[in-house]
Amino acid sequence: MITRPAAQADGLCWLVETAGGRAVRFPTIAIEPVANRESARELLAQDWDLILFVSRNAVEQGLPLFPQRRLPAAAQLGTVGAVTAQALSLAGRTPDLMPTGRFDSESLLALPELADLKGRRVLIVRGVGGRRLLGDTLIERGARLAYAEVYRRTLPATDAASLLTRWRRDVQLVTATSGEILDNLLTLVGEKGRDLVFDTPLVVVSERTGKTATTLGFARVEVADGASDIAVLAALCRIVEPFRIGS
Repeated sequence: MITRPAAQADGLCWLVETAGGRAVRFPTIAIEPVANRESARELLAQDWDLILFVSRNAVEQGLPLFPQRRLPAAAQLGTVGAVTAQALSLAGRTPDLMPTGRFDSESLLALPELADLKGRRVLIVRGVGGRRLLGDTLIERGARLAYAEVYRRTLPATDAASLLTRWRRDVQLVTATSGEILDNLLTLVGEKGRDLVFDTPLVVVSERTGKTATTLGFARVEVADGASDIAVLAALCRIVEPFRIGS
């Protein structure tokens, strides 16, 4: 089961099917532009020392709001992970800052370039809401911080009833590439579907979401080595491999 937003699921679905699986599309989150974009547009037109993009959605939804739809040449650009970095490269700039290993806010904050930000103007481009860890820590380190919120996440109007009736036949693995996607999945399947979901092996892309899933009651949780499609596929294969050996 691929739970990514519909417009961002093609790559992972293709990899799953290339590897011999069958991708069941079930988007549990929708990405939409914010209703009022003027505040973000004004912020993106200003001069910043550092602009941090927290996701691919931040790049794709933020790019049209920059002057002339171009990323600034003077500001340093940073990302949380490789998927966002690729989106920036496609938009015309290779990021100056990106963590290695785990791709999350904690890893980004561990970069030495972010240790002392006294007086530096920093803009975080993100969706509405989200974790406060990154921004709060940057403020503690002296940054003059602002947020440009360029998109919002919504719960799709999806009926899971028909899927639940054929769950055991059609779904052997589930993916959830963010905590919010996991929460929305459980909301959409409702109380009647939770036991089915909990009994199905789950792939997540962060230790934090993995711990949440285990606490909720998932019987098997595999943490991928990042949020990229290839990393998620590798985690799916790690779950399947013992069954292949046993057969």
